[in-house]
Amino acid sequence: MWLPLLGLLVGVFLGLATDIRIPDEYSNYLSIAVLAALDTLFGGIRAHLQNIYDDKVFVSGFFFNILLAAGLAFLGVHLGVDLYLAAVFAFGVRLFQNIAVIRRLLISNWTNKREKREKN
Repeated sequence: MWLPLLGLLVGVFLGLATDIRIPDEYSNYLSIAVLAALDTLFGGIRAHLQNIYDDKVFVSGFFFNILLAAGLAFLGVHLGVDLYLAAVFAFGVRLFQNIAVIRRLLISNWTNKREKREKN
């Protein structure tokens, strides 16, 4: 679980510490890449809570999702279609599903620990 959180902290730190400006032409690419990265991050947290986390799956999924999302946005620009919206929808749905599962797992773990303490 430390790898996703470390990546998030490093990314936030670098974003706040630098004064990098992204041109408007690349805003669709960046937004979809960030959404894909967040989806992978929360998927990694979910996998850790379900005890099925694997570093290789997380890292490969992270880069694959970003490349896929940027590729869809690039293809959409060249076709003249807002194809990046399909990626936004797909990653957005997955992001909210992962967050919902994480919330349920945390509540379940908290409830189980509380019941164990009450029995003792």
